[in-house]
Amino acid sequence: MKSKGIVYLVGAGPGDAELLTLRGAELLRRADAIIYDRLVNPVLLCFARPEAEIISRGKRTEVSQDTINEMMITRARAGKMVVRLKGGDPYIFGRGGEEAEALVAAKVSFEVVPGVSSVVAAPNYAGIPLTHRDFCSSFTVFTGHENAEDAKTNLHYEQIAKIPGTKVVLMGTEKLGEWTKSLIAHGMPAETPVAIVQSGTLGRQKSVSGTLATIAALAKGKKFTPPALAVLGDVVKLRDKLNWAENRPLSGKRIVLTRSRMQMARFAKKLSELGADVMEIPAVKGVDPDNKNDFVDALLALNSYDWLVFTSPNGVVVFFDLFFRRFKDLRDLGGARIAAVGPGTAAKLREFHLQVDAMPKDYIGKNIASAMAKEGSIENSKICLLRAQNANRDLPLALEEFGAIVDDVALYKTIQETEDFFGTAKNFLEHGADWITFTSGSTVEFFHQRFDLPGLMRKFPGMKLAVIGPETAKAVRALKLEPAVEAKEHTTDGLIVELLRKS
Repeated sequence: MKSKGIVYLVGAGPGDAELLTLRGAELLRRADAIIYDRLVNPVLLCFARPEAEIISRGKRTEVSQDTINEMMITRARAGKMVVRLKGGDPYIFGRGGEEAEALVAAKVSFEVVPGVSSVVAAPNYAGIPLTHRDFCSSFTVFTGHENAEDAKTNLHYEQIAKIPGTKVVLMGTEKLGEWTKSLIAHGMPAETPVAIVQSGTLGRQKSVSGTLATIAALAKGKKFTPPALAVLGDVVKLRDKLNWAENRPLSGKRIVLTRSRMQMARFAKKLSELGADVMEIPAVKGVDPDNKNDFVDALLALNSYDWLVFTSPNGVVVFFDLFFRRFKDLRDLGGARIAAVGPGTAAKLREFHLQVDAMPKDYIGKNIASAMAKEGSIENSKICLLRAQNANRDLPLALEEFGAIVDDVALYKTIQETEDFFGTAKNFLEHGADWITFTSGSTVEFFHQRFDLPGLMRKFPGMKLAVIGPETAKAVRALKLEPAVEAKEHTTDGLIVELLRKS
């Protein structure tokens, strides 16, 4: 029996991906098709299944509202679960009501999932409460981008000017000078406090405050552009005191992350929480090694090894993914001791409830050998080195110098990532960044192959490079460039410490 399709009108929130509701995230994970608007944070599409159909509906394309309605209806009638992902809340200036009416007319089942609206979120992040017992107990919302041909939505400034309380103006940046003058002309005091908030809730958020008479010139001088909203009223006076988001230590800093997408989430989250505008441009990705038989042989001989050595969190993830395809019990790992190159790798091993027996203090791969030797002689010990294909030979040579018998087993092969996830690379090439972070020599090499790193540094002379340790710094210097930051602790946390110190 053919399944009955359904459409979910889902509010994506104001921009910050973490403001998506739990219900919205659940539906994105299950959707057969996702139709999303231009202002939706594309990071949310990471929730989608690989086989899901992803359709962009930008305001600057030729896709009409009628076409959007037809796309939803056609797919639902074909038995698909459709998520219509809309910025903010579907029913607040998002034409969600019209889309719901179209679905009703077509007899298509639908549900609405509310979202956090920029109406409340952007002022919140800028330190402006819309109501406050010392100032007002109400607020009014209207759009500054009216359609003069639509009498139903024409604004009556003589009435708006007289409404008490806070006023929030959406989509009003392009006509800021016009509607501020109209409000003054209709009796609203020229000295009324006004703030403009651009890209609210995102790392690139910025705001400026003035008065009804001065705000248009201030916004123009600071080159404010959509998406932005305006807040009018005495609550704006609290902005300087309560503006928490723009006062975070990395607020407004555009920071490029180049490690693989699989390893990026924790690093990106920490930087975002510090206020950074994170740009995810992975330079590398892992694929199957050229010879899979080496790993199969290693799996069959696990009980014969004295040590298992891991050099990256990614290697741990790949190893156990393959391990549990063959074995169902962690005890099949055998009695080998375990070594890790650093705390990130050790933390990933602890997720599998495994204790690390040896780890070098300075987190350099070849020094694992010395750390292992301190735990007892490794002469004639059989060691399985689990890492990327074509990795640096320093570590196996160091182990062999201690008399160890080493099987260097490739878990994956590192290759260049060429996909432009959500247009981030294009944006970067147009506007640059404050920092580019590198976490391995391979990220430097592949990023350079794709973008010409020295050329980028000439194009954006204010851009700086941050590296995780000496091996990565060596790869940067091979390009006749100098990193502005080298983490003293060779971890992403150590890199963040140095970024904070230099920013």
